[in-house]
Amino acid sequence: MKVISTDKAPGAIGPYSQGYEAGGLVITSGQLPVDSATGAMPEGIAAQAEESCKNVGAILAAAGVGFDKVIKTTCFLADMGDFAAFNEVYAKYFTSKPARSCVAVKTLPKNALCEIEAIAVKE
Repeated sequence: MKVISTDKAPGAIGPYSQGYEAGGLVITSGQLPVDSATGAMPEGIAAQAEESCKNVGAILAAAGVGFDKVIKTTCFLADMGDFAAFNEVYAKYFTSKPARSCVAVKTLPKNALCEIEAIAVKE
C-alpha cells in the first residue's frame, strides 16, 4: 500500500490520508471544495463542485492517473435540489461516466455543499 499526498489538494482535516494506492486501485478520500492554496471555499454549488472535482483530479494526478481511469465515485450533496447543477459540473470532469452513488447528507464538514470521492484503476 502507498499513501498518496499532494499539496495541490487540501490536506486532511482529520486522521486520514488524501488517498491510497493498493492492489492496482487508487482510492481518494472525500474531497471538499476547499482551495488548497488559500483554504477558502467558494460560494454556490457550481463553484464548489468545480473545486471538489479539481481536488479529486490533483490526487489522481499525484498517483499517476487521470479522470479517465475512474471507475466509481461517491458524491455527497447537502441539498438534493443542487443535483442538476452539480451534475453539469461533474460531467465535464468524469467524461467516462464511472459508476456512481450520489446521496444527500444532513451536513458536510465546513458546511460544504458537496464532497466527492473516487476509485480509479492504475494499469
